[in-house]
Amino acid sequence: MKPEAHAETKADRAGGKTLKEISYLKAVTEALREEMLRDERVFIAGEDVGECGGPFAVTRNLFQEFGPKRVRDTPISESAIIGLAIGAAATGMRPVVEIMFSDFIATCWDQVVNQAAKMRFMFGGSLTLPLVIRTQMGAGQNAGPQHSQSIEAWAMHVPGLKVVMPSTAYDAKGLLKAAIRDDNPVLFIENRICYKLRQSIPEEDYVLPLGVADVKREGRDVTVVAVSNLVHKALAAAALLAGEGIEAEVVDPRSILPLDIETIKKSVRKTSRLVIVHEDVRFAGMGAEIAAAVSEEVFDYLDAPIKRVAAPFMPVPFSKPLEEFYLPNEEKIVKAVHEVLQ
Repeated sequence: MKPEAHAETKADRAGGKTLKEISYLKAVTEALREEMLRDERVFIAGEDVGECGGPFAVTRNLFQEFGPKRVRDTPISESAIIGLAIGAAATGMRPVVEIMFSDFIATCWDQVVNQAAKMRFMFGGSLTLPLVIRTQMGAGQNAGPQHSQSIEAWAMHVPGLKVVMPSTAYDAKGLLKAAIRDDNPVLFIENRICYKLRQSIPEEDYVLPLGVADVKREGRDVTVVAVSNLVHKALAAAALLAGEGIEAEVVDPRSILPLDIETIKKSVRKTSRLVIVHEDVRFAGMGAEIAAAVSEEVFDYLDAPIKRVAAPFMPVPFSKPLEEFYLPNEEKIVKAVHEVLQ
């Protein structure tokens, strides 16, 4: 499967609706624009998000349409960006702030973990904290160990925070709209490898609920749970396996906090085998939590040990051949499926 291909979703099967083809990147831009038009409390802030349109051009033209008060360039200080978002959200605004690379969130993690994620709890629910932190992750472009990390396992361990990882244009738009309308802090993790992927999505306004997984491909022999760009690798692997007569069901959680474990368990009850795929390192990664939950709750349905396909426990290499070795791919997924079917 070439990177330009996309996962079929309910958007492609939307009977009777007007569809348009759009890139993942443009879908994010549309969601931001439509929510800013819908609610004047929504504003954008981050490094170079104004006239420059952001490092990946996601906010391009929004500055010209909404002006500097609602599309605000900030100093190069991630702590300041998150701090202003917390203050604005606590006082009635709905900020969408950008951390340029997910790696950089380490510099403001105290603000995210000890302030944003805990404020509603500490105030007994007497205030809301509707803020979205947009960031992008992903290896595969030889950006080196400080610009390629997957940080979802850090965030998944923080009560009070929601974590969203869309894999398609349809999901990105619908989930970002839901995140902006949510009254809790949401970490919205985009994958820059997905930005160019195109898909048909509805012309009409739509919102997708957070915490609801999507079965991207139905199958009977093995469940493959994958997130973000790895959904496309899993679908490519499923296509290869189908040539061997093996039907893999591909489940995309879409958000990992809250995690729709019920959909995953339902699939495992049907297939009796589970392979979990993510780009983050295998040790203590997202897959470990899913494996534990499935083992605890539907162990009797399993006909084989759960397999995880993920990165080795090391920084992301800069070298192109080493980075290719580091990343999960279709061949590694196919191999894991063969192992659980033995």
